[in-house]
Amino acid sequence: MSQPASDDPTNQPDHPTAPATPAAPAPNPSAYPAPATPYPPNQQSPAPRRRRGFLIASIALAVTLMLCVGGGVAAFLVLRPTEEGPGAEEPKVAVEEFLTAVYKDRDAAQASSLVCSAARDQDKISAKVTEVEKYVADYEKPHFRWNPPNIDEETEDRAVLTTTVIMSTADEQAAELPLRLTVIKTTGWRVCEVAGG
Repeated sequence: MSQPASDDPTNQPDHPTAPATPAAPAPNPSAYPAPATPYPPNQQSPAPRRRRGFLIASIALAVTLMLCVGGGVAAFLVLRPTEEGPGAEEPKVAVEEFLTAVYKDRDAAQASSLVCSAARDQDKISAKVTEVEKYVADYEKPHFRWNPPNIDEETEDRAVLTTTVIMSTADEQAAELPLRLTVIKTTGWRVCEVAGG
């Protein structure tokens, strides 16, 4: 016997007699790609990188460079040899004064003041003056003279000159020493290199 229909929606028959609409098929999980997870599970995305570290490193580098450059300039100004005196007005005069100081006056301090600071070596200049003094002691009245210096090359601040130093003695002995001198203009012309000619 069938029961009368009621308005109660919870009251449904145990076995429906009318065919139900077919349900949509369940989706197949392998048919769709799995969504990519940008970060491992249970972790938060990293905080955006800050530029503070870069800024600090840049400031530290700038300070270090300023200290190095400033220290280098200060060391150069303090430690560099300075020129003494005005120097010669012409390359030939510089060579003449230098040769006079070494061969005639035999004065190492005077010769040193005529040499450019880059080549100034007091020990070598003193050794050359001592060598000339030995000639004076070993030979009978040696006399030193030289040919007028000849300019082989010249620019605004550098010149190369050649001459020959001649030593003659009272007993008529003679020796010649060809020289090639490089002079540089700083505060004036100064001898910077002396080589065999």
